[in-house]
Amino acid sequence: MLARLEFPGEDYLRVLARIHQHLKPATYLEIGIDQGLSFEIVRPETLALGVDPNPRLRKPAGPRQRVFTLTSDEFFEQCDVISELGGKTLDLAFIDGLHRIEFALRDFINVEKCCSADSIILIHDVYPIDTTSAARERTSWFWSGDVWRLILILKKYRPDLTVNVIGVRPTGLAIVQNLDPNSRVLAERQREIIDEFLALDISALDRRKDEMLNRFPNDWPSIARLIDTRGRS
Repeated sequence: MLARLEFPGEDYLRVLARIHQHLKPATYLEIGIDQGLSFEIVRPETLALGVDPNPRLRKPAGPRQRVFTLTSDEFFEQCDVISELGGKTLDLAFIDGLHRIEFALRDFINVEKCCSADSIILIHDVYPIDTTSAARERTSWFWSGDVWRLILILKKYRPDLTVNVIGVRPTGLAIVQNLDPNSRVLAERQREIIDEFLALDISALDRRKDEMLNRFPNDWPSIARLIDTRGRS
């Protein structure tokens, strides 16, 4: 109910489906596929990789889809993503893994290495709707964790990126563009960055949450134009 009040309009799965249809990515990576609700959206022509330590797909993966039963850390340690994609970089990636900032940051670092400047990274659960569901420790059925910190990290340490958070249910969807696969800023300062932002209380977002998290309207024509710019004005 709270998410519907905060985010009127289409939910994240519908917006994600629109992005796939609009962008028509040749290659795709999804971190955290769970039951496959978002993985099922992928177009049959797309070469898609899904990663989850405990995938529970409702439908079998398609002929151009491959699922890796691994944590994301194990996946990036054991697999050459570019080779798995036939020598191509990622066109689109969706990060929806473990909802703690240290994992989300590491996933972003590893995914960006497999991208080009024109790729797009989507990140789920980046706009907290209450303090309970946005806590690091899960104490409720609905849990988005502290992935919201990643938006603040990217804004501070990677101002070269274009970061927007679409106001979609249940907890926002970030679109990150203008990527740089050669950047090492986040990787080299990872521990320092995590320590800095773990010290930040969620109350820091009070009264300025939309501004601090770069909220973008949940309006498909506007989102489509944003995608088409590839993060460049």
